[in-house]
Amino acid sequence: MSRMVRFTFAAAAVASLGAALACNGGGPIQIGAVLPLTGDHALYGEPIRQGLELAYQELQADEELGFEIALTVEDSGSDPQRSAELARQLYQQGAVAVIGGVTTDAALAMVPAAEREDKILMSPSASSPRLTGISRNFFRLYPSDFKEGSRMGNFAAQTLGIESAVILASESDYASGVQDVFKTEFERYGGTVPAVIEYPADTTDFTAVVEQALGHNPVAVYVADYARNVATIVGQLRQHGFEGKILTTSAFASPEVIEQAGQAAEGVILTLTSMPPDDPQVAAFSQTFEAEYGHPPSVWAAHGYDALMVLVAAIEEVDGSPRDLWQGLRGLRNYHGATGVVQFDERGDVGKYPRTYVIDEGALSDYEETLEEKRQELLRQIEQINRAARAAGGSGS
Repeated sequence: MSRMVRFTFAAAAVASLGAALACNGGGPIQIGAVLPLTGDHALYGEPIRQGLELAYQELQADEELGFEIALTVEDSGSDPQRSAELARQLYQQGAVAVIGGVTTDAALAMVPAAEREDKILMSPSASSPRLTGISRNFFRLYPSDFKEGSRMGNFAAQTLGIESAVILASESDYASGVQDVFKTEFERYGGTVPAVIEYPADTTDFTAVVEQALGHNPVAVYVADYARNVATIVGQLRQHGFEGKILTTSAFASPEVIEQAGQAAEGVILTLTSMPPDDPQVAAFSQTFEAEYGHPPSVWAAHGYDALMVLVAAIEEVDGSPRDLWQGLRGLRNYHGATGVVQFDERGDVGKYPRTYVIDEGALSDYEETLEEKRQELLRQIEQINRAARAAGGSGS
């Protein structure tokens, strides 16, 4: 991959070597990562690890990089409190930054450790509005659920013309944030929400929840939860004969879970920050990732890759000074990475906007592009029928 994929400030690399080594006792700059590699959220943690691993390999091979990076990856077991403890340990062992807070609950638990040590916490994927501006040391690569919930609420009411939607949401910080925003935006554009049905986050039997939702005869159901629970709810809605629209969040964008859901997932609509395929940096990352792992990267792998590369770019920006790393992150402008252009605002949020996707033939497809493709295909079929009819008429048949 070209150096442009990773660094906007290439000229600073060699100059930063002395300062970087001075700040780290002559050794490599330490960066930690706390990811859910086992447990319920491993389906997000594992692709993020792959993205991190690919970034680290490229940094190790990069002869133009003016300093060494050492990366330590720890498994949180999908436990927020363990995530916080591991972050504390990594900071105290010398990490200038920790990549973690894959889920909202984990990020919220880890922020106090970053605050106590006055060091950076870079979340690749946590999205709750509660995290916006929570600390000058907290940055995230995935946009706030405020944008995601707003997008889906607007889309459901205005584009799909849905008049009534029941909300199903787990009792978690993540689900609470995104469903509140969806409800506000959906109602603002004329939609009605006859019920918001919340259930414990550890629920495994959703029969009563689904039956309660369908008792309101909704046109649509909006599900705010993590992927595996969404898949179970989607399956049960289909089993109960629900033919309306099923709307959900980017948390469902796991190829593994979509495949497991099978036919039940067809037609499910979700919001997701896209990796622009026409961006040369994104295309280069995708090609390299597939060559390394044998399958295309998910959006989570791309965010894992960028989490490390963005930190390295910021380290260059501040000449390797860990104390000023937050300023380096704030100072990044038009950084081109695997997820597109990355730039943080004064509250640590990234300036990205989600699009709407639909699951079509087992894969995520841009809703508007898919709709246009189907429209064009229908027009082609109509034209073929018309041509056949004209030919038949002309021959006297």
